[in-house]
Amino acid sequence: MNILITGIHGFVGSNVAMILKEHHTLYGLDIVTPEKEGVVRTFLWSELEVLCNVQFDAIIHLAGKAHDTKNQSAAQVYFDINVGLTQKIFDFFLESTAKKFIFFSSVKAAADSVVGDALREDVIPMPLGPYGESKIAAENYILDKLRIKNEKLKLHDDGKQVYILRPCMIHGSGNKGNLNLLYNVVKKGIPWPLGDFENKRSFTSIDNLCYVVEGLLTKNVASGIYHMGDDEALSTNELIALMCEAMGKEPHIWKVNRKMMEGCAGVGTLLHLPLNMDRLRKLTENYVVSNEKIKAALGIERMPVRAADGILKTIRSFSN
Repeated sequence: MNILITGIHGFVGSNVAMILKEHHTLYGLDIVTPEKEGVVRTFLWSELEVLCNVQFDAIIHLAGKAHDTKNQSAAQVYFDINVGLTQKIFDFFLESTAKKFIFFSSVKAAADSVVGDALREDVIPMPLGPYGESKIAAENYILDKLRIKNEKLKLHDDGKQVYILRPCMIHGSGNKGNLNLLYNVVKKGIPWPLGDFENKRSFTSIDNLCYVVEGLLTKNVASGIYHMGDDEALSTNELIALMCEAMGKEPHIWKVNRKMMEGCAGVGTLLHLPLNMDRLRKLTENYVVSNEKIKAALGIERMPVRAADGILKTIRSFSN
């Protein structure tokens, strides 16, 4: 297949390109254009019209403004990039020869916190903050354009398939997100004082993500919204233990009384300290994402990589 990947030089784009280059012809669309092994050429966004001369079979839209964990980015920047670029590339897709479009959204487009046992695709989206809000706005643009197109085509099917993929936290070699921050704390031997909180969180191994992308490209999967995560959810305590295992260290997990930590966080909120109630909630809440729909669509019972194995591989890449 001839495949166009936006954001091909980013963390996810680089990993996806590495897998797909073995069996497909790849082109890139990005804000930088260095040569990349297995990629015919990377174009700038200002050169989008030039791409009309290339016959594509599929487009993978990865380019976007990532979640700023320090909350230093202006809200409008998220909308300019996450919505603006999606509008450009999806309009291009509708006019192109490409039959498949994969948009990388985020579970944060669906919910900032999970109510119930797991986050599923039938949830009514209630994003909180400009990152999630911009991602749901981009999703809605795609869905609205599809409705308009289908109304014009009526019963005619042009064979185009559109997938909105909502992964939870993605990790792997080259990742520079929250997992790195926790890794650096653990690496220094700083004790984790929140061991009394037994939360569960879902993660997405880059290997599982690439497997799903290849499946969407090569199998006849129905268009739709799909959540993405590993099969097993991990607690923060389990995550720290895995990090220590990868580094050959003993984990230092302190089970400080839960009520005492909540009291300290309450004081932190009043005095504007680093540990406040909001941060404590983020560190200890459950955020489990169901991957049942995407597995059923691909006809598989399990993801190829276990959550723990994926985490160990990622942590070892940090050490290297």
